[in-house]
Amino acid sequence: MAASGPSPHEPGTPEADPLGDPFLRTRFAVPARPATFLRRARLADHLDRTPPAPLTMVNGAAGAGKTLLVADWAAHLDRPVAWLTLDPSLRSPGMFWAHLLQALRTRGVPVADGVGAPADASRVTRTLLTRLAARFGDGDRVATVVLDEYDRVNTPEIGEQLEFVLHHAGPGLRLVLVTRTEPLLPLHRYRAAGAMTEIRNAELAFTPEETVALLDRHGLRLSLPSAAGLVARTGGWAAGLRLCALAAQQRPDADAYLKEFEAGHSAVADFLLAEVLTRQPDATQDLLLRVSVLERFRAELANELTGRGDADAILAGLHRENAFVEDLGHAWYRLHPLFREILRAHLRERAPELEPELHLRAARWLGRSGFLPEMLAHGAAAGDWDFTAGALIDDLAIGQLFTGLRSDGLAELFSAMGPGATGAAAGLVRAARALARGDLDHALARLRHTEEQLSGGGGADGPAAARLSCALLQALAARLAGSPERAERAVAAARELEPEVPAEVLDKHPELPALLLTHLGSARLWAGDFARARAALGTVAGGPARAATALPREESLEHLALIDYLDGWPARAERKAQAALNETERFGLPQSAGSGLGRLVLAAVAVDRDELAAAQSLLDQAPPRTPHDPVTAAGRSIATARLLLARGRTRAARAAAGQTLTADVASPWQRGQAALIVSAAHLAEGRPDAAAEVLEHLTAGEPACAVGAARALLAAGDTDAALRLLDTAAAEGRTGPAVLVRAGLLRA
Repeated sequence: MAASGPSPHEPGTPEADPLGDPFLRTRFAVPARPATFLRRARLADHLDRTPPAPLTMVNGAAGAGKTLLVADWAAHLDRPVAWLTLDPSLRSPGMFWAHLLQALRTRGVPVADGVGAPADASRVTRTLLTRLAARFGDGDRVATVVLDEYDRVNTPEIGEQLEFVLHHAGPGLRLVLVTRTEPLLPLHRYRAAGAMTEIRNAELAFTPEETVALLDRHGLRLSLPSAAGLVARTGGWAAGLRLCALAAQQRPDADAYLKEFEAGHSAVADFLLAEVLTRQPDATQDLLLRVSVLERFRAELANELTGRGDADAILAGLHRENAFVEDLGHAWYRLHPLFREILRAHLRERAPELEPELHLRAARWLGRSGFLPEMLAHGAAAGDWDFTAGALIDDLAIGQLFTGLRSDGLAELFSAMGPGATGAAAGLVRAARALARGDLDHALARLRHTEEQLSGGGGADGPAAARLSCALLQALAARLAGSPERAERAVAAARELEPEVPAEVLDKHPELPALLLTHLGSARLWAGDFARARAALGTVAGGPARAATALPREESLEHLALIDYLDGWPARAERKAQAALNETERFGLPQSAGSGLGRLVLAAVAVDRDELAAAQSLLDQAPPRTPHDPVTAAGRSIATARLLLARGRTRAARAAAGQTLTADVASPWQRGQAALIVSAAHLAEGRPDAAAEVLEHLTAGEPACAVGAARALLAAGDTDAALRLLDTAAAEGRTGPAVLVRAGLLRA
């Protein structure tokens, strides 16, 4: 028999999905077979074909018996089976593959530590897929993976990735897809090669003999001719036959009832309501209608929706009766999807005003129980945006709008927030979304209004979590505005507020202090305060490697790389910029999540080495623009202008270097680097006096500018002045080899 219990996690394996939520064990549990389940040997034998095909597809309509068929087959295997029940929340590649890997670990199918795990919900790296395929291919035994309800994640991207792993795993992997729709895989190739087992609706349909046996398990007796008539009317649909059996058990003449049953799509809905719902006691009907707004639920949550305390007994009884309530394990239930859909439509027709209230009750219970993503989803479904925004802020999860982990999902959820939400929390969310899209003026206006709300107009402070969230947004706004003074104030305010927030809330969100220091370090860098910028950025870059802090660590490494480049340490800059890219790859973050500053630094280093094609490629790979970020904008301007200059396009280089950047304070290094490029362009055009004049007032404290000015003065014939500037550059303690080598060459 297959092992049924979870195995211990491998050392170093993730305990949470890419969004930071714990893995739900119910997704990896092989569904239990009810006492009335009928094992059909013809289907089990089909699945047991020898030799086993790499790909098995069980494709049938809802309620055709697909899942229980495969669950029964898996339970009779002599090896562990990795089972994953899918749902729409796993449609993105990162979430899908993180859960598939966890299914392998949970069910005892060995997975090497080196395979890794995606950290970004939206993507997975080809490197990880290659490692996984190689691991399957190197295994001593065939690994069996069942993907139940695959139609819920059936996207071209996931299909292409599955095909890649399945193809390269060779005979080491047997993939079983349980689906309502045709998977987006090259099925024709597998069919042509005889490498695929298929079970479809026609084969899943019950025969008259099987129908007799199924009804017998329900305590019903039906003749074979009557069973044949019932099969004809239901199409042998497993759920329809089961519905018939449940209803017939309540009738005095079950045989007559079964003979008269007529099926059809609308009839099934009517049947479910009339013969399953209305035959239940009033309390049970009320519970079923109310929990139809939920994807999954516990008895305590059902009690929250009904206002009673009887859900535990009712749900256990419904499950025992096979009344379309599935036990997911670990005290979680769900309704059969078709039954849920019909119940929800009935609820909307019968009590349309009740659904928003139920969503709100569910959201409050989920919030108290620590299920933030589901709480936000139900709060949004209720249309109570002040509550939903407040839940995000109270949890101190505002930073997740920027970290690349849950940012897309949160942005999509809150995009539906209308003007009716007027609370401080809603204002903070609107300000955060404005900052994320680079609308700095709108964000600052929102923040000013929200701060007035939090102060209450009379000096009374608002909740600490809201004020701390506001401080984070102010720090980001200061960074984007190029205002180090405002960034210092925002971070100082945040540090004063942290003791007022419960420690367990702060511990859940390591991204918040990491983001604060990253924004502070960036603002200090812009102002030319390299030493203090290094201190802030180095704290983040040297922090623990976590998915939640991957983006601020990447950005901190990129900023540190820029400082090294500006100080004349190109090799150090290259190492740090590459480490930033590796951080992205390590945690599967999309390129669009970060600023792209690391690639811009690498491009500038490549230009200095005369690797112009590589520099152009790196510039092309960097995001085309980062909204209102002066450091990244300056980095792009410098790298682009240097490349143009190296290609002899002096006029274009001057234009690129002279781009106006909006910031509250001027940046000495940005001004110096732009002047260096303009000066070099003048020299290339034979105007040494103009080249020297550009740098005349920028040499103090800027060794690179001093060397550039010395070069221009030498070309103009003023050797003494040039040597004095070279002496000044050499005396600067932070001058790196790139500057010193240029100075030495000029002296020679």
